[in-house]
Amino acid sequence: MIKITKFGGSSVASADQFAKVKSIIEGDPSRRFVVVSAAGKRFSGDNKVTDLLYLVNAHKDYHVDYSGLMDDIEGRFLDIQRQLGLTFPVEEKFDELRGHLKTDSPEYVISRGEWFTAHLMAEYLGLPFVDAADAIIFHHDGSLDLERTAARVRDVVVRVGSFVMPGFYGATVDGDIKLLDRGGGDITGSILANALSADLYENWTDVCGFLTADPRIVDDPLTIERITFDEMRELSYMGANVLHEEAIFPVREANIPIAILNTNQPDATGTIIRERVEPHANDPIITGIAGKKDFMSIYVGKTHMSNAVGFLRQVLSIFERYHVSVEHVPTGVDSFSIVVNGADVKDSIYSIVADIQREVHPDEVKVIDRLALVSVVGRNMSRRPGTAGKLLGTLGNAGINVRMISQSSQEITIIIGVDNDDFERTVGAIYDAFVIEEGE
Repeated sequence: MIKITKFGGSSVASADQFAKVKSIIEGDPSRRFVVVSAAGKRFSGDNKVTDLLYLVNAHKDYHVDYSGLMDDIEGRFLDIQRQLGLTFPVEEKFDELRGHLKTDSPEYVISRGEWFTAHLMAEYLGLPFVDAADAIIFHHDGSLDLERTAARVRDVVVRVGSFVMPGFYGATVDGDIKLLDRGGGDITGSILANALSADLYENWTDVCGFLTADPRIVDDPLTIERITFDEMRELSYMGANVLHEEAIFPVREANIPIAILNTNQPDATGTIIRERVEPHANDPIITGIAGKKDFMSIYVGKTHMSNAVGFLRQVLSIFERYHVSVEHVPTGVDSFSIVVNGADVKDSIYSIVADIQREVHPDEVKVIDRLALVSVVGRNMSRRPGTAGKLLGTLGNAGINVRMISQSSQEITIIIGVDNDDFERTVGAIYDAFVIEEGE
Protein backbone atom coordinates (compact mmCIF):
# COMPACT_ATOMS: atom_id res chain seq x y z
CA MET A 1 0.00 0.00 0.00
CA ILE A 2 1.23 3.49 -0.85
CA LYS A 3 0.23 6.59 1.10
CA ILE A 4 1.31 10.11 0.19
CA THR A 5 1.58 12.20 3.36
CA LYS A 6 1.56 15.98 3.12
CA PHE A 7 2.20 18.12 6.22
CA GLY A 8 1.07 21.73 6.34
CA GLY A 9 2.96 24.67 7.82
CA SER A 10 1.59 24.29 11.33
CA SER A 11 2.71 20.64 11.33
CA VAL A 12 6.35 21.60 10.69
CA ALA A 13 6.52 24.90 12.58
CA SER A 14 8.94 23.79 15.31
CA ALA A 15 11.12 20.97 16.60
CA ASP A 16 8.20 19.69 18.67
CA GLN A 17 6.03 19.50 15.56
CA PHE A 18 8.81 17.72 13.66
CA ALA A 19 8.76 15.06 16.39
CA LYS A 20 5.01 14.56 15.87
CA VAL A 21 5.55 14.13 12.15
CA LYS A 22 8.25 11.52 12.76
CA SER A 23 5.95 9.55 15.05
CA ILE A 24 3.23 9.57 12.37
CA ILE A 25 5.60 8.44 9.61
CA GLU A 26 7.19 5.71 11.69
CA GLY A 27 3.77 4.47 12.80
CA ASP A 28 2.85 3.24 9.30
CA PRO A 29 5.36 1.73 6.83
CA SER A 30 3.08 2.63 3.90
CA ARG A 31 3.83 6.33 4.52
CA ARG A 32 6.83 6.32 2.22
CA PHE A 33 6.51 9.67 0.44
CA VAL A 34 6.39 12.92 2.41
CA VAL A 35 5.59 16.45 1.21
CA VAL A 36 6.10 19.45 3.50
CA SER A 37 5.10 23.09 3.46
CA ALA A 38 7.34 25.84 4.81
CA ALA A 39 7.45 26.21 8.60
CA GLY A 40 4.27 27.95 9.72
CA LYS A 41 3.09 29.73 12.84
CA ARG A 42 4.28 28.34 16.18
CA PHE A 43 1.80 30.37 18.22
CA SER A 44 -0.81 33.09 17.85
CA GLY A 45 0.83 36.24 16.54
CA ASP A 46 3.77 34.37 15.00
CA ASN A 47 4.66 34.66 11.31
CA LYS A 48 4.72 32.02 8.61
CA VAL A 49 8.12 31.68 6.94
CA THR A 50 6.49 32.07 3.52
CA ASP A 51 4.93 35.38 4.56
CA LEU A 52 8.33 36.60 5.75
CA LEU A 53 9.87 35.64 2.40
CA TYR A 54 7.17 37.58 0.56
CA LEU A 55 8.15 40.55 2.75
CA VAL A 56 11.80 40.08 1.83
CA ASN A 57 10.87 40.37 -1.84
CA ALA A 58 8.76 43.46 -1.17
CA HIS A 59 11.62 45.11 0.77
CA LYS A 60 14.00 44.22 -2.05
CA ASP A 61 11.69 45.79 -4.66
CA TYR A 62 11.46 49.06 -2.69
CA HIS A 63 15.16 49.07 -1.76
CA VAL A 64 14.42 48.70 1.95
CA ASP A 65 16.82 46.80 4.22
CA TYR A 66 15.66 43.20 4.64
CA SER A 67 18.62 41.80 6.59
CA GLY A 68 16.58 41.62 9.81
CA LEU A 69 13.89 39.57 8.09
CA MET A 70 16.48 37.16 6.72
CA ASP A 71 18.00 36.81 10.18
CA ASP A 72 14.55 35.95 11.60
CA ILE A 73 13.95 33.30 8.94
CA GLU A 74 17.38 31.78 9.42
CA GLY A 75 16.80 31.72 13.17
CA ARG A 76 13.63 29.69 12.70
CA PHE A 77 15.52 26.94 10.89
CA LEU A 78 18.54 27.10 13.20
CA ASP A 79 16.23 26.53 16.18
CA ILE A 80 14.86 23.35 14.57
CA GLN A 81 18.32 22.19 13.51
CA ARG A 82 19.89 22.66 16.94
CA GLN A 83 17.00 21.29 18.99
CA LEU A 84 16.90 18.10 16.90
CA GLY A 85 20.67 17.75 16.61
CA LEU A 86 20.67 17.89 12.81
CA THR A 87 23.73 18.54 10.66
CA PHE A 88 22.19 20.23 7.61
CA PRO A 89 24.32 23.42 7.10
CA VAL A 90 21.61 26.03 7.60
CA GLU A 91 24.03 28.93 8.13
CA GLU A 92 26.11 28.09 5.07
CA LYS A 93 23.05 27.74 2.82
CA PHE A 94 21.57 30.99 4.12
CA ASP A 95 24.82 32.82 3.40
CA GLU A 96 24.59 31.48 -0.17
CA LEU A 97 20.98 32.66 -0.42
CA ARG A 98 21.88 36.14 0.87
CA GLY A 99 24.65 36.36 -1.71
CA HIS A 100 22.25 35.68 -4.57
CA LEU A 101 19.18 37.63 -3.41
CA LYS A 102 19.75 40.52 -5.82
CA THR A 103 19.83 38.20 -8.83
CA ASP A 104 17.48 35.39 -7.73
CA SER A 105 13.89 35.52 -9.00
CA PRO A 106 11.13 36.35 -6.48
CA GLU A 107 9.68 32.87 -6.97
CA TYR A 108 13.04 31.28 -6.16
CA VAL A 109 13.32 33.29 -2.93
CA ILE A 110 9.79 32.45 -1.77
CA SER A 111 10.29 28.74 -2.50
CA ARG A 112 13.22 28.53 -0.08
CA GLY A 113 10.88 28.18 2.90
CA GLU A 114 9.77 24.77 1.67
CA TRP A 115 13.31 23.92 0.50
CA PHE A 116 14.91 24.44 3.93
CA THR A 117 12.02 22.76 5.78
CA ALA A 118 12.19 19.69 3.54
CA HIS A 119 15.97 19.38 3.90
CA LEU A 120 15.67 19.38 7.69
CA MET A 121 12.73 16.97 7.65
CA ALA A 122 14.52 14.58 5.27
CA GLU A 123 17.54 14.34 7.58
CA TYR A 124 15.33 13.96 10.65
CA LEU A 125 13.32 11.12 9.08
CA GLY A 126 16.40 9.48 7.53
CA LEU A 127 14.93 9.76 4.01
CA PRO A 128 16.42 11.19 0.80
CA PHE A 129 15.62 14.80 -0.09
CA VAL A 130 14.16 15.28 -3.57
CA ASP A 131 13.98 18.83 -4.88
CA ALA A 132 10.55 19.64 -6.32
CA ALA A 133 12.37 21.55 -9.07
CA ASP A 134 13.61 18.21 -10.37
CA ALA A 135 10.20 16.51 -10.35
CA ILE A 136 7.31 19.02 -10.63
CA ILE A 137 7.62 20.36 -14.17
CA PHE A 138 5.99 23.50 -15.58
CA HIS A 139 5.45 24.63 -19.13
CA HIS A 140 6.98 28.01 -19.93
CA ASP A 141 3.51 29.60 -19.80
CA GLY A 142 3.28 28.70 -16.11
CA SER A 143 0.94 25.72 -16.44
CA LEU A 144 1.83 22.31 -15.05
CA ASP A 145 3.24 19.67 -17.38
CA LEU A 146 1.51 16.73 -15.72
CA GLU A 147 2.72 14.12 -18.20
CA ARG A 148 6.39 15.04 -17.82
CA THR A 149 5.95 15.44 -14.04
CA ALA A 150 4.56 11.91 -13.70
CA ALA A 151 7.51 10.51 -15.65
CA ARG A 152 10.01 12.45 -13.51
CA VAL A 153 8.37 11.32 -10.27
CA ARG A 154 8.40 7.66 -11.27
CA ASP A 155 12.04 7.98 -12.31
CA VAL A 156 12.91 9.46 -8.90
CA VAL A 157 11.21 6.55 -7.12
CA VAL A 158 13.23 4.05 -9.17
CA ARG A 159 16.47 5.83 -8.25
CA VAL A 160 15.96 6.72 -4.56
CA GLY A 161 12.85 4.90 -3.30
CA SER A 162 11.06 6.79 -0.52
CA PHE A 163 11.73 10.52 -0.13
CA VAL A 164 10.82 13.91 1.32
CA MET A 165 9.86 16.65 -1.15
CA PRO A 166 9.10 20.35 -0.62
CA GLY A 167 5.66 21.45 -1.77
CA PHE A 168 4.43 24.66 -3.40
CA TYR A 169 6.92 24.90 -6.26
CA GLY A 170 8.48 23.21 -9.27
CA ALA A 171 10.49 24.37 -12.27
CA THR A 172 10.51 24.61 -16.03
CA VAL A 173 12.72 22.24 -18.02
CA ASP A 174 15.26 25.10 -18.05
CA GLY A 175 15.34 25.13 -14.25
CA ASP A 176 13.41 28.35 -13.62
CA ILE A 177 11.50 28.07 -10.34
CA LYS A 178 7.70 28.39 -10.61
CA LEU A 179 5.25 28.62 -7.72
CA LEU A 180 1.84 27.03 -7.37
CA ASP A 181 -0.99 29.02 -5.76
CA ARG A 182 -0.71 29.80 -2.05
CA GLY A 183 -1.47 26.56 -0.26
CA GLY A 184 -0.05 24.78 -3.29
CA GLY A 185 1.71 22.18 -1.16
CA ASP A 186 -1.65 20.41 -1.13
CA ILE A 187 -1.48 20.28 -4.93
CA THR A 188 2.06 18.88 -4.85
CA GLY A 189 0.90 15.99 -2.67
CA SER A 190 -2.04 15.36 -4.97
CA ILE A 191 0.22 15.28 -8.04
CA LEU A 192 2.51 12.74 -6.37
CA ALA A 193 -0.48 10.58 -5.42
CA ASN A 194 -1.64 10.56 -9.03
CA ALA A 195 1.82 9.87 -10.47
CA LEU A 196 2.44 6.95 -8.10
CA SER A 197 -1.13 5.55 -8.21
CA ALA A 198 -1.27 5.86 -4.44
CA ASP A 199 -3.95 4.12 -2.40
CA LEU A 200 -4.52 7.17 -0.16
CA TYR A 201 -3.48 10.81 -0.03
CA GLU A 202 -3.16 11.97 3.60
CA ASN A 203 -3.24 15.71 4.22
CA TRP A 204 -2.06 16.47 7.77
CA THR A 205 -2.98 19.85 9.21
CA ASP A 206 -4.04 21.41 12.52
CA VAL A 207 -7.74 20.50 12.41
CA CYS A 208 -9.50 17.15 12.61
CA GLY A 209 -10.91 17.26 9.10
CA PHE A 210 -13.72 19.30 7.59
CA LEU A 211 -16.15 20.74 10.12
CA THR A 212 -19.88 20.97 9.57
CA ALA A 213 -19.75 24.72 10.18
CA ASP A 214 -17.32 27.54 10.92
CA PRO A 215 -16.11 27.19 14.55
CA ARG A 216 -15.97 30.99 14.78
CA ILE A 217 -19.77 30.96 14.42
CA VAL A 218 -20.83 27.61 15.91
CA ASP A 219 -19.35 26.27 19.13
CA ASP A 220 -17.55 22.92 18.67
CA PRO A 221 -19.10 21.95 15.33
CA LEU A 222 -19.07 18.26 14.47
CA THR A 223 -16.46 16.83 12.11
CA ILE A 224 -17.62 15.55 8.73
CA GLU A 225 -16.44 11.96 8.62
CA ARG A 226 -17.35 11.16 4.99
CA ILE A 227 -17.73 13.59 2.11
CA THR A 228 -17.70 13.46 -1.69
CA PHE A 229 -15.38 15.49 -3.90
CA ASP A 230 -18.36 17.47 -5.20
CA GLU A 231 -19.49 18.36 -1.69
CA MET A 232 -15.98 19.35 -0.70
CA ARG A 233 -15.69 21.62 -3.74
CA GLU A 234 -18.95 23.35 -2.83
CA LEU A 235 -17.87 23.92 0.78
CA SER A 236 -14.33 24.98 -0.12
CA TYR A 237 -15.55 27.51 -2.66
CA MET A 238 -17.69 29.14 0.02
CA GLY A 239 -14.91 29.42 2.56
CA ALA A 240 -14.30 26.03 4.22
CA ASN A 241 -10.60 26.21 3.37
CA VAL A 242 -9.06 23.12 4.93
CA LEU A 243 -7.68 21.84 1.62
CA HIS A 244 -6.70 23.77 -1.50
CA GLU A 245 -9.63 23.11 -3.84
CA GLU A 246 -7.32 22.55 -6.84
CA ALA A 247 -5.72 19.63 -4.99
CA ILE A 248 -8.68 17.34 -5.65
CA PHE A 249 -8.35 17.15 -9.43
CA PRO A 250 -5.21 14.98 -9.79
CA VAL A 251 -6.47 12.45 -7.23
CA ARG A 252 -10.08 12.53 -8.33
CA GLU A 253 -9.29 11.46 -11.88
CA ALA A 254 -7.34 8.50 -10.45
CA ASN A 255 -10.08 7.66 -7.89
CA ILE A 256 -7.70 8.15 -4.95
CA PRO A 257 -9.38 9.12 -1.65
CA ILE A 258 -8.07 11.98 0.49
CA ALA A 259 -7.86 11.85 4.30
CA ILE A 260 -7.79 15.15 6.21
CA LEU A 261 -6.02 14.46 9.52
CA ASN A 262 -4.72 16.39 12.54
CA THR A 263 -1.00 16.23 13.29
CA ASN A 264 -1.72 17.20 16.89
CA GLN A 265 -4.40 14.52 17.30
CA PRO A 266 -3.20 11.68 15.03
CA ASP A 267 -5.69 9.16 16.46
CA ALA A 268 -8.72 11.32 15.60
CA THR A 269 -10.93 9.98 12.81
CA GLY A 270 -10.60 12.96 10.48
CA THR A 271 -12.44 13.30 7.18
CA ILE A 272 -12.33 10.95 4.18
CA ILE A 273 -13.06 12.49 0.76
CA ARG A 274 -14.12 10.12 -2.04
CA GLU A 275 -15.74 10.28 -5.45
CA ARG A 276 -18.79 8.45 -4.08
CA VAL A 277 -19.91 7.68 -0.56
CA GLU A 278 -22.11 4.64 -0.07
CA PRO A 279 -25.43 5.53 1.61
CA HIS A 280 -25.71 4.69 5.29
CA ALA A 281 -28.77 4.67 7.54
CA ASN A 282 -27.18 7.18 9.92
CA ASP A 283 -26.11 9.66 7.23
CA PRO A 284 -27.16 13.25 8.04
CA ILE A 285 -29.43 15.23 5.71
CA ILE A 286 -26.80 17.91 5.25
CA THR A 287 -23.05 17.44 5.13
CA GLY A 288 -21.93 20.96 5.96
CA ILE A 289 -22.66 24.68 5.97
CA ALA A 290 -20.36 27.42 4.65
CA GLY A 291 -20.76 30.98 3.50
CA LYS A 292 -19.34 34.41 2.81
CA LYS A 293 -20.41 38.01 3.24
CA ASP A 294 -20.28 41.07 0.99
CA PHE A 295 -21.88 39.90 -2.23
CA MET A 296 -23.94 42.21 -4.43
CA SER A 297 -27.11 41.52 -6.44
CA ILE A 298 -27.97 43.54 -9.54
CA TYR A 299 -31.70 43.21 -10.25
CA VAL A 300 -32.82 43.77 -13.86
CA GLY A 301 -36.54 43.95 -14.72
CA LYS A 302 -38.27 44.37 -18.09
CA THR A 303 -41.82 43.59 -19.18
CA HIS A 304 -42.04 40.68 -21.65
CA MET A 305 -38.37 39.95 -21.10
CA SER A 306 -39.06 36.23 -21.54
CA ASN A 307 -39.93 36.92 -25.20
CA ALA A 308 -36.78 38.95 -25.86
CA VAL A 309 -34.29 36.46 -27.28
CA GLY A 310 -30.73 37.12 -26.08
CA PHE A 311 -31.66 39.64 -23.37
CA LEU A 312 -29.92 37.77 -20.56
CA ARG A 313 -26.89 37.11 -22.75
CA GLN A 314 -26.55 40.82 -23.52
CA VAL A 315 -26.50 41.70 -19.82
CA LEU A 316 -24.06 38.92 -18.95
CA SER A 317 -21.74 40.10 -21.73
CA ILE A 318 -21.48 43.46 -19.96
CA PHE A 319 -20.16 41.76 -16.82
CA GLU A 320 -17.77 39.76 -19.00
CA ARG A 321 -16.50 42.99 -20.54
CA TYR A 322 -15.58 44.23 -17.06
CA HIS A 323 -13.95 40.87 -16.22
CA VAL A 324 -16.44 40.19 -13.44
CA SER A 325 -17.20 36.59 -12.49
CA VAL A 326 -20.90 35.88 -12.00
CA GLU A 327 -21.82 33.74 -8.97
CA HIS A 328 -25.57 33.12 -9.45
CA VAL A 329 -28.40 34.20 -11.77
CA PRO A 330 -31.84 33.71 -10.14
CA THR A 331 -34.53 34.31 -12.76
CA GLY A 332 -38.20 35.20 -13.03
CA VAL A 333 -40.57 35.72 -15.95
CA ASP A 334 -39.81 39.41 -16.39
CA SER A 335 -36.71 39.80 -14.26
CA PHE A 336 -33.49 38.27 -13.09
CA SER A 337 -30.72 39.10 -10.66
CA ILE A 338 -27.00 38.76 -11.19
CA VAL A 339 -25.10 37.99 -8.00
CA VAL A 340 -21.40 38.90 -7.89
CA ASN A 341 -18.71 39.27 -5.28
CA GLY A 342 -18.83 42.86 -4.07
CA ALA A 343 -15.05 43.19 -4.19
CA ASP A 344 -15.07 42.37 -7.91
CA VAL A 345 -17.28 45.36 -8.81
CA LYS A 346 -16.33 47.95 -6.19
CA ASP A 347 -14.68 50.14 -8.86
CA SER A 348 -17.01 49.37 -11.77
CA ILE A 349 -20.58 48.91 -10.48
CA TYR A 350 -21.79 52.34 -11.59
CA SER A 351 -20.33 51.85 -15.07
CA ILE A 352 -21.91 48.39 -15.31
CA VAL A 353 -25.35 49.73 -14.35
CA ALA A 354 -25.01 52.59 -16.85
CA ASP A 355 -24.07 50.14 -19.60
CA ILE A 356 -27.06 47.91 -18.77
CA GLN A 357 -29.42 50.88 -18.96
CA ARG A 358 -27.95 52.13 -22.23
CA GLU A 359 -27.62 48.80 -24.04
CA VAL A 360 -30.77 46.82 -23.11
CA HIS A 361 -33.15 49.58 -21.88
CA PRO A 362 -34.64 47.74 -18.88
CA ASP A 363 -37.66 49.02 -16.98
CA GLU A 364 -35.69 48.87 -13.73
CA VAL A 365 -32.17 48.22 -12.48
CA LYS A 366 -31.65 47.92 -8.74
CA VAL A 367 -28.47 47.18 -6.78
CA ILE A 368 -28.65 45.30 -3.48
CA ASP A 369 -25.38 45.28 -1.57
CA ARG A 370 -24.18 43.77 1.72
CA LEU A 371 -25.59 40.39 0.77
CA ALA A 372 -24.32 37.20 2.42
CA LEU A 373 -24.54 33.79 0.76
CA VAL A 374 -24.87 30.61 2.80
CA SER A 375 -24.32 27.21 1.13
CA VAL A 376 -26.15 24.27 2.64
CA VAL A 377 -24.44 21.20 1.17
CA GLY A 378 -25.57 17.59 1.34
CA ARG A 379 -25.66 14.64 -1.03
CA ASN A 380 -28.72 13.29 0.81
CA MET A 381 -30.93 16.38 0.49
CA SER A 382 -32.41 15.34 -2.85
CA ARG A 383 -33.58 12.04 -1.32
CA ARG A 384 -35.27 13.64 1.70
CA PRO A 385 -38.62 15.30 0.85
CA GLY A 386 -39.27 18.57 2.63
CA THR A 387 -35.65 19.61 3.12
CA ALA A 388 -36.04 23.00 1.41
CA GLY A 389 -39.32 23.59 3.26
CA LYS A 390 -37.71 22.85 6.60
CA LEU A 391 -34.79 25.10 5.72
CA LEU A 392 -37.00 28.08 4.89
CA GLY A 393 -39.22 27.38 7.87
CA THR A 394 -36.22 27.35 10.18
CA LEU A 395 -35.08 30.73 8.94
CA GLY A 396 -38.61 32.13 9.08
CA ASN A 397 -38.99 31.03 12.69
CA ALA A 398 -35.69 32.73 13.48
CA GLY A 399 -36.95 35.98 11.97
CA ILE A 400 -34.40 35.93 9.15
CA ASN A 401 -35.45 37.48 5.83
CA VAL A 402 -34.35 35.36 2.84
CA ARG A 403 -33.34 37.62 -0.04
CA MET A 404 -32.48 34.84 -2.50
CA ILE A 405 -32.62 31.07 -2.82
CA SER A 406 -31.02 28.89 -5.49
CA GLN A 407 -30.31 25.18 -5.91
CA SER A 408 -27.33 23.68 -7.73
CA SER A 409 -27.92 21.58 -10.83
CA GLN A 410 -26.50 18.55 -9.01
CA GLU A 411 -29.09 19.04 -6.25
CA ILE A 412 -26.43 18.83 -3.54
CA THR A 413 -26.40 22.53 -2.63
CA ILE A 414 -29.01 25.09 -1.65
CA ILE A 415 -27.77 28.70 -1.65
CA ILE A 416 -29.50 31.11 0.69
CA GLY A 417 -29.00 34.87 0.34
CA VAL A 418 -29.49 36.99 3.47
CA ASP A 419 -28.39 40.39 4.72
CA ASN A 420 -24.82 40.56 6.00
CA ASP A 421 -26.14 41.31 9.48
CA ASP A 422 -28.07 38.00 9.50
CA PHE A 423 -25.16 35.83 8.32
CA GLU A 424 -24.06 34.36 11.65
CA ARG A 425 -27.64 33.83 12.84
CA THR A 426 -28.45 32.03 9.60
CA VAL A 427 -25.55 29.60 9.93
CA GLY A 428 -26.36 28.99 13.58
CA ALA A 429 -30.06 28.38 12.97
CA ILE A 430 -29.40 25.91 10.14
CA TYR A 431 -26.78 24.07 12.20
CA ASP A 432 -29.12 23.72 15.18
CA ALA A 433 -32.02 22.48 13.05
CA PHE A 434 -30.17 20.09 10.73
CA VAL A 435 -27.13 18.95 12.70
CA ILE A 436 -28.03 19.12 16.38
CA GLU A 437 -31.76 18.27 16.21
CA GLU A 438 -31.35 15.68 13.45
CA GLY A 439 -28.47 14.10 15.34
CA GLU A 440 -30.56 13.82 18.47
